[in-house]
Amino acid sequence: MTGSSRKRSSTTEPAWVEHVIWWQVYPLGFVGAYPADAPPTADEHRLRRIVEWLDHAIELGTSGLALGPVFASRTHGYDTTDHYRIDPRLGDDADFDHLIAEAHGRGVRVLLDGVFNHVGIDFANTSWFRKRGNGSEFDTFEGHEGLIALDHDNPEVIDYTVDVMTHWLARGADGWRLDAAYAVPDRFWAQVLPRVRSAYPDAWFVAEVIHGDYSARVRDGGFDSVTQYELWKAIWSGLNDGNFHELDWALVRHNEFLDTFVPMTFIGNHDVTRIASRLDNTKHVEHAVVILLTTGGTPSIYAGDEFAYRGVKEERFGGDDAVRPEFGSPPSGADVLGRDEFRLHQHLIGLRRRHPWLHTARTSPLKVTNRSYIYETRDGADTLVVALNIDDEPLSVSLPDLGFDQGTILAGSGAPPEDVVASVQVEPHGWLILAPTPRP
Repeated sequence: MTGSSRKRSSTTEPAWVEHVIWWQVYPLGFVGAYPADAPPTADEHRLRRIVEWLDHAIELGTSGLALGPVFASRTHGYDTTDHYRIDPRLGDDADFDHLIAEAHGRGVRVLLDGVFNHVGIDFANTSWFRKRGNGSEFDTFEGHEGLIALDHDNPEVIDYTVDVMTHWLARGADGWRLDAAYAVPDRFWAQVLPRVRSAYPDAWFVAEVIHGDYSARVRDGGFDSVTQYELWKAIWSGLNDGNFHELDWALVRHNEFLDTFVPMTFIGNHDVTRIASRLDNTKHVEHAVVILLTTGGTPSIYAGDEFAYRGVKEERFGGDDAVRPEFGSPPSGADVLGRDEFRLHQHLIGLRRRHPWLHTARTSPLKVTNRSYIYETRDGADTLVVALNIDDEPLSVSLPDLGFDQGTILAGSGAPPEDVVASVQVEPHGWLILAPTPRP
């Protein structure tokens, strides 16, 4: 890394994370196991259907498979009943081993989803359930009656969580996403993670955190990373509202996070409305992808977003189903719906992988208006200039006015790549990425 300005986090993520780009899959929905009537049985081995998509993930340019819940549960996977057993609707241990072997054989890392804040009502050890104030009822997760909160001050729960995490790391997993980590006391994770990390120092641990002081959670809980919901929100709402000042503010915060840890960044996941449905102007999906892949972070692409799949999350029972659909066989051929979006993702992921320093790059604004945003993304001597235009009029970009002599166009809408320019017009609702030539 040339002239790196990187500051290592207190929990020092493994070296491989700098190069990983996740492709996220919600397995129960992806293979048609939930919702399903009747539910599939283990002898259908549906988990193996994900193997069929590994070559697609590699063609896309991603290098990691981030799995949603795969352990035995009653319904959607987040009401776990047995953390040591593969959900029989997905298959069995042999199917998990096969998926790990096929992924690792292709150089693809695998991230598991660990639900340790709460369990399903059929969980075997009810003595680990947390009681409500008067001690007569069990506490629940955010009022969901089927999700019973664990007692995180119970040493047996701590030992159990350590054992589950190390069990599946021993079986080949490369890390853990820790579901609803924001609802769990940091002191719990501070007792769990050092023990797991001592056994598997090359594992990566990312906490689901939505609001609050991300840096404090990383420091006090001992995580490597957290989910960057602040940036996710600023991306889509800034584009919808024509307010790039919101995005700029979020990127200032993002820079501060990068001083202590590298967030997990995304524009879609299994818990939110898909980006193509969230944005008022679907042309601006391109801008969202550009922002994701030109700013610091560990990026994650939610399966289907690379084809601009639609899906709206609703606050009702079954309200997640539209964003967690079943996938058939991998698409093929040039006429596939969403092929242009796929190629855009390919191109920008390729750019990201050719510039691995972007993992810890900081951004700084060069020009900000409500509907146009030019920013520099930099790590040491490595620099890119990104120009975003969501206005109905062209955006003029003068590199000398921005402090550079000229620049090479690496990617963009309506512009030939590799052109060397001193000034350029970004088309209405277009974007450009340039490699600038600094002044001597």
